[in-house]
Amino acid sequence: MGDRGLLSRAEALRLEPPTWCHACHALLYAPCSGRLFGRVPLRFVLLMQLRFDGRLGFPGGIVDLRDGSLEAGLLRELREELGPGATGLEVGPEEHAGARPGSSHEPRPGQRLVAHLYVKQLQPEQLRDIEEGAARAPEHGLEVLGLVRVPLHTLRDGSGLPEFLQQRFVGSARDQLLDALHRLNLVPGHELERALSLARRSPNSQCRQEGDPGGRGT
Repeated sequence: MGDRGLLSRAEALRLEPPTWCHACHALLYAPCSGRLFGRVPLRFVLLMQLRFDGRLGFPGGIVDLRDGSLEAGLLRELREELGPGATGLEVGPEEHAGARPGSSHEPRPGQRLVAHLYVKQLQPEQLRDIEEGAARAPEHGLEVLGLVRVPLHTLRDGSGLPEFLQQRFVGSARDQLLDALHRLNLVPGHELERALSLARRSPNSQCRQEGDPGGRGT
């Protein structure tokens, strides 16, 4: 068992059907030199998506191990959800960032879920291609309502990342996001702590994650 209750890829693969079902999602990000209002450095662009149920999650879904590997199943899901911009995308075992067993969602009665996250850094032009092609994806307007950029900044009035963290997330997506922001230093530690503190103190705070992991009509 890894840090924060995470399993390695090899450990997670020991959890086999029919008791366990595997879902794989991808956190895609790229460096960004832009500045909000000409003064707030953006540093990175990180993508999530708005799902059919109104919740936020990462692209991906439940995979069938008969696809050959977790990565093959994930790539199939990404091409369905992200469209032509994901055609040349490759994701390998080395980009596996941990798996969370025991989601509250049951794909089928008596079956438990293992949620895998893959983290992939892209070049800015690759990420733009994915954003531009997403509207032509087979699942656009069905399971996926659109891509969103996560605001990684916190403004003086407390808006930005703190507001985003108060939205509804599916499954373990919020924890996966926070783990990645911390581990990859996409948001400096003191800024991330401030964003979390502001999100918790907000009277409108939802800070909830719930529901299924998406993919294949689940």
